[in-house]
Amino acid sequence: MENLAYALVQLVHNFGAVAVTAAPIAASRPAFASDSARGALARFVVVAWVVQIASGVSFGLTSLHYYGVLPDLGAIARTALVVKVLCAAAGLSLSALMLARGVRWSAPARDRGWHALAGLGATALAGAAVLRWFS
Repeated sequence: MENLAYALVQLVHNFGAVAVTAAPIAASRPAFASDSARGALARFVVVAWVVQIASGVSFGLTSLHYYGVLPDLGAIARTALVVKVLCAAAGLSLSALMLARGVRWSAPARDRGWHALAGLGATALAGAAVLRWFS
């Protein structure tokens, strides 16, 4: 049963990773040039980061539930996890800030925000590969 639980958590986490990385990249496309489209995209990115955080926590909770302990991570895996957590915290904070105030920012500032969000998503995704390989 624990394999099913891990698989479901992984499924949600994978789709969240796609969302937090691809949605900010999509913001640079002409289809998302309007303030309303970018506002909708910002809402989506906020939700995607919340999903990432919740599903990431769920990995640990699943281990705790089935084995009574959190996963034993080596130094490299632990570092990768810290990178992922920092990216998630920064991504959620920046996307929420952009949702709340981004419409008042200059176009270059908004573009920098979207680029930063794409970078945070990609960095978290790279951290996931390292975490998976070294755990």
